[in-house]
Amino acid sequence: MKKIASIIIILCLITTVSWSQKRNGSIIPLIGSEAPSFSAESTNGIINFPADYGKNWKIIFSHPQDFTPVCSSELLELSYLQPEFDKLGVKILVVSTDKLSQHVAWKSSLETISYQGRAPQTISFPFVSDDDYKISKKYGMIHHPTSTAKDIRGVYIVDPENIVRAVYFYPMNVGRNMDEVVRTVEALQTAQNNVVVPANWQPGNDVMLSYLNDEEKAEKQKTSYSSIYEVSWYMIFKRMP
Repeated sequence: MKKIASIIIILCLITTVSWSQKRNGSIIPLIGSEAPSFSAESTNGIINFPADYGKNWKIIFSHPQDFTPVCSSELLELSYLQPEFDKLGVKILVVSTDKLSQHVAWKSSLETISYQGRAPQTISFPFVSDDDYKISKKYGMIHHPTSTAKDIRGVYIVDPENIVRAVYFYPMNVGRNMDEVVRTVEALQTAQNNVVVPANWQPGNDVMLSYLNDEEKAEKQKTSYSSIYEVSWYMIFKRMP
């Protein structure tokens, strides 16, 4: 009976948390779920997500408001890394809760700034207006225990099939690492089939195998040089070509 009572209590707690999240509009799309669709005004015209992006990888960066110092530094870094995202076939969207007129002014101002010793950057990705918080609520960006809007600082990496593959959230006072966002996309694009990537992996580093198929078992048994090696029986690596 105690076991049954415990299960009932746990289920009630889960139901309560779920109901609270729905009431507060704070359900974060889970990894493996479909990214919510939306239509909104942006500095590049009306955006219909994901319909406008075809079979591309997509990243949504969210911001609580325009002309904030940390967010501005992030967008300048994003703009600088645009060629890297282009190589990976990634389309970027920036969502902020100010009105479109504010977005236009912010974008124009950012394009005049010399940051980190670089010449001013032209920003090609759209700034999407979410002044009614509809997108923020769909993506679980509003964290009520802290505030209404200050925690709208999420990153959502979405694959060509419109499936959420990674989610980050950062507080207002800590800038996001844009190099890590690039690395995550590269890792996701590398980690497929039987391949996974270890901690601190960088492009070109050896990858890991979650299991060995017959071909890989044969490769591992080679008496001469093998591309497959073990650190432990449960940590098997494969050298990248």
